[in-house]
Amino acid sequence: MDYDFSFFLVMATFVTGIVWGGYCLYLKYAHQPYSIDKEPLLVEYARSFFPVVFIVLLLRSFLVEPFRIPSGSMMPTLLVGDFILVNKFTYGVRLPVLNDKVIEMGEPERGDIVVFRFPKQPTVDYIKRVIGLPGDRVAYFDKKLYVNGQPIAQTSLGRYQGVGQGMNMTGAERLEEDLTGVKHSILISPGVPTVEDVFVVPQGQYFVMGDNRDNSNDSRYWGTVPEANLVGKAFFIWMNWDLQNKGIAFDRIGTILE
Repeated sequence: MDYDFSFFLVMATFVTGIVWGGYCLYLKYAHQPYSIDKEPLLVEYARSFFPVVFIVLLLRSFLVEPFRIPSGSMMPTLLVGDFILVNKFTYGVRLPVLNDKVIEMGEPERGDIVVFRFPKQPTVDYIKRVIGLPGDRVAYFDKKLYVNGQPIAQTSLGRYQGVGQGMNMTGAERLEEDLTGVKHSILISPGVPTVEDVFVVPQGQYFVMGDNRDNSNDSRYWGTVPEANLVGKAFFIWMNWDLQNKGIAFDRIGTILE
């Protein structure tokens, strides 16, 4: 997403509310009865749209927000064309646009799939998996992950068969990774070079990686995610539409994300 839809919703709610509310106040002080039949066209539109945009603003800002997966960086967990829901209050309630946290709720756990504002370009939303928590020491060598000196168990599941826009990942090795109790699938592409280093996660920040390890622009390349950039936790796939599949992948609808 390369524009602030929350700002649009806030402005739409403000403008429609001012127009409708201002008209009602005008009638009150003019001692004129309110009549829908005699509303100016602008007021009619404001009265009709205000409750809609206000409800959407509340739902999107404080409960759940829909996102569409545009890339294959989280394959095989998330595919291109997946439409997901993100819980907006798992990590605290924030004000729309300002993004200031007003209610503390919880903190990300290792293995969570999170949506966040990309630190290098905050108007763009990214989705990755939390690997390192504040204070953790994360190492990545020979395409294997280590957290605080402990190797993360991986079990081979064979070769991956890609679909749709992820067809290019056919033949990659699929593994089950046990991220200290959170089991999920990842993809490894043999022969593709990757960053190998040790990273120490600063306080108040998180180290994130894509499940498609050799095709993910993540913390290995640009650093950690500040807590203030977190948008929410992805938890559900409600639709999949991949143009290369020329249809809906019904088997993905209703998938709970882990």
